[in-house]
Amino acid sequence: MMHTPSPHTDPAAFLRALYDTAVSRALPADVTAAYLPAPPKGRTLVLGAGKAGGAMAHAVDSLWPQHAPLSGLVVTRYDHVPPAYRAAPGRIEVVEAAHPVPDAAGRDAAARVVALTHGLTADDLVLCLISGGGSALLSLPAAGVSLEDKQAINKALLKSGAAIDEMNCVRKHLSAIKGGRLAAMCAPARVVTLLISDVPGDAPEVIASGPTVPDTTTCADALAILARYGIDVPPAARAGLESGAFETPKPGDPCFDGHTVHMIATPQESLEAAAAAARAAGIEAHVLSDEIEGESREVGKVHAALARAVARRGQPFAKPCVLLSGGETTVTVKAKGGRGGRATEFLLGCAVALQGEPGVYVLAADTDGIDGIEDNAGALVTPDTLARAAALGLKADEHLDRNDAYNFFKPLGDLVVPGPTFTNVNDFRALLIL
Repeated sequence: MMHTPSPHTDPAAFLRALYDTAVSRALPADVTAAYLPAPPKGRTLVLGAGKAGGAMAHAVDSLWPQHAPLSGLVVTRYDHVPPAYRAAPGRIEVVEAAHPVPDAAGRDAAARVVALTHGLTADDLVLCLISGGGSALLSLPAAGVSLEDKQAINKALLKSGAAIDEMNCVRKHLSAIKGGRLAAMCAPARVVTLLISDVPGDAPEVIASGPTVPDTTTCADALAILARYGIDVPPAARAGLESGAFETPKPGDPCFDGHTVHMIATPQESLEAAAAAARAAGIEAHVLSDEIEGESREVGKVHAALARAVARRGQPFAKPCVLLSGGETTVTVKAKGGRGGRATEFLLGCAVALQGEPGVYVLAADTDGIDGIEDNAGALVTPDTLARAAALGLKADEHLDRNDAYNFFKPLGDLVVPGPTFTNVNDFRALLIL
């Protein structure tokens, strides 16, 4: 376990150390070995997608016997290939594409993944490395749907405030590769899927829109979600959904026979690792939940109310303590030109609600190292955040109104900027009450 600074002498460093511990628990290099199957009689093909894809490919390449055949293709986000693997690539090719809105590179990579499944035999093994972000990175539109259509639908979903499972229900039904379709393409080879979860509840079919697992959602569900958020889709997409032509393979489909799925890293495990680090530093830790969803600013207010209750009344927990939570909140974008992702908007909502509560420090950051599309993972709130902001002429409410949390925290010097971490177990939030 890494050294954790004292929360009493350096609260900010303490919280950052908890974040680093949570990220470390989910690094593919440390969690992959226990889940690798034995080499098959035939060849092993590695396919995958996600923000952790480069690190997962690096781990498998390092651990797989040198004498055993190994090849494949994994797609990850731009700048998310670990430097060591970029400098000395192994047997698995790693390419990069755009996230969260797909681009031509992701479409081309998905087409190459499909081509690699041709000619597989029952003696072969397909090792699928799936992590969050794969929905956008492995983008192969359904018949009659263009990349431009998918980009527009993705952008609308991202701005709508839809939950991740809702977004991915739509994505998989407008895809030619997700929602279990990749597994069907791999027949008759055996498929082993290694998953790093970034979704509340760790549902395999939601992570990266479940390219290798059965889908319990339907075209009708996708249509209902589009209607709920007022999102228009092109005629070809609507026709495919309404006719059921875009339906996905369901549980019990023989294309999944003999397949196995392993969850190698989860949000809960990372939160528990951070809790253990806090306790080792002499602070009691409470994991609230790894499944918290909702509008980021509102979730921030709720966390603030809980922290104030602890600070003022010692309820429901005695101080000093740290409260930890994970999950995937959402931001409904109402203004143009604002910068900031889920974590920074959570923090701004939290700061406004805390109103400078003494002894309360909050860090929220995305475990992939990138909050939305910015260069930061998150930021830090301290008891004097609002006072320091006021001295600079920054009004928290105004920044919140225009979804501009990034430009609130940056002048304060309170952004958390670790760079890409090469894993992804989603939101990490820690509230220290002294």
